[in-house]
Amino acid sequence: MSVSTMVDSVVDSSHSNGSDIASLSSLIQLQFALDLVENILTSDDQLTVTSKFLPGSTIGKHLRHARDHFILLIDCVAGPAPHIFSYDTRSRNTPMESNLSEAREALKQAISRVNEVVPTANLDIPLTLNAVTPFMQTFETTFGRELWFAGLHAVHHWSMVRVIAGELDIKLNDDFGFAPSTLVYKGSEALLGKAKI
Repeated sequence: MSVSTMVDSVVDSSHSNGSDIASLSSLIQLQFALDLVENILTSDDQLTVTSKFLPGSTIGKHLRHARDHFILLIDCVAGPAPHIFSYDTRSRNTPMESNLSEAREALKQAISRVNEVVPTANLDIPLTLNAVTPFMQTFETTFGRELWFAGLHAVHHWSMVRVIAGELDIKLNDDFGFAPSTLVYKGSEALLGKAKI
């Protein structure tokens, strides 16, 4: 499903609710990543080139990192209560960081999991988030708040992907790596730049 179709289906629906909007935000960001690996990147090497401007960063690492946040959250909520999780328990150096086919499958799996879990989940489900800051911290939060965070967190990483893509002379869509609020503020003609009231 394209980003445009996702937005239209929620905006045109008279029964859109908070779950629809939070799910849409997440799905749009995951779909941007999937479009990148399916339609823009042309070789595995593009996933692994280390940025000159963002030391240690690669497109593959940013894709994996942002995807991990969605999967850790969704897996937590899909499991039994109490819902306790940490974004710090990510896997690193996974095949999706260096292989377009693996990246495509990992992103499709994340989209499938969001589509499977979010529509029937209560956004007010209480969660306990453990974080290393570098000291262990525990925060009480909700599924809706963390789902929204995962979408905005992905935007942040897509903006870094945009920098690396620029270094590689790869042209990205105008709305890739920009928060919807920034696109609206700028009066962008990009799909996410049009305010929906």
